[in-house]
Amino acid sequence: MSTLDQLKSLTTVVADTGDFEAMRAFQPQDATTNPTLIYKAVQQDAYRPLLDQVLADHPDAPMDEILDNLLIAFGLKILEIVPGRVSTEVDARLSFNTEATLAKARKLIGLYEAAGVSRDRILIKIASTWEGIKAAEELEKEGIHCNLTLLFSFAQAVACAEAGVKLISPFVGRIYDWYKNENGIDYQGADDPGVQSVTKIYNYYKKFGYGTEVMGASFRNSGQIIELAGCDLLTISPGLLQELLDGDSAVEAKLDAAAAAEMDLEKIHLEEADFRFLHNEDAMAVEKLGHGIRSFTADTLKLESLIESL
Repeated sequence: MSTLDQLKSLTTVVADTGDFEAMRAFQPQDATTNPTLIYKAVQQDAYRPLLDQVLADHPDAPMDEILDNLLIAFGLKILEIVPGRVSTEVDARLSFNTEATLAKARKLIGLYEAAGVSRDRILIKIASTWEGIKAAEELEKEGIHCNLTLLFSFAQAVACAEAGVKLISPFVGRIYDWYKNENGIDYQGADDPGVQSVTKIYNYYKKFGYGTEVMGASFRNSGQIIELAGCDLLTISPGLLQELLDGDSAVEAKLDAAAAAEMDLEKIHLEEADFRFLHNEDAMAVEKLGHGIRSFTADTLKLESLIESL
């Protein structure tokens, strides 16, 4: 049995790509996209017709409406391939605006529902700022499930759990990158700070019975993935999915809910001031959250420029 098949028996595997053919090849349960993946996809001949069709259907629409409909067009195609859910991202420029995030999320869900897709197959992807978490808390009450992304600190994870969000995406690889650059150490296995971050969050959630799903994301190597076998979900790029498919190494559960329930952990509660202070104490998380929002914004702007040039 391949390493990938063994992993799928322990963890829900999600495709971290906008490439439909990769999704068909690796048969993930869910799929997730972001502005970077969409921008790359529409520059390829295979996916350009999706953009062309959106522009033809909305010839005089403002840019934000074109972008919304492009996201939905990708999401609908993805849902034809995967049996589970697709994550669709709110514009990163709204990351510090709760009301604007709420409005955008409701609009995206409305577009999906108008296309005949039930909201239980959609995760609205929102940056894990305090404002984003508060928006997600309200959306969950409306039955609009959320994927809180760009998550780097334990404070973000605790706040998301207390808000009752459906799913979080801790960024394993970006945490690893920061510590490797900071300390000059190529971390391996259980010593990897990104792996340790997700393990800590998973154990905390299971210890205290939070329903929020943990989806490890942004992997740099297959070793990080294997160390998180047993996590609720893992979202994996096509290159690493292929490596796992080609491999036959034995995979065992490293994360276990029953074991976590027996751990001696302290439960904490975070009001806004507590959240901001605790998050600010984590230099890696502050830097990576800011960089992530800027990066997603930059790729959204590139996508807008591409559309304007047509």
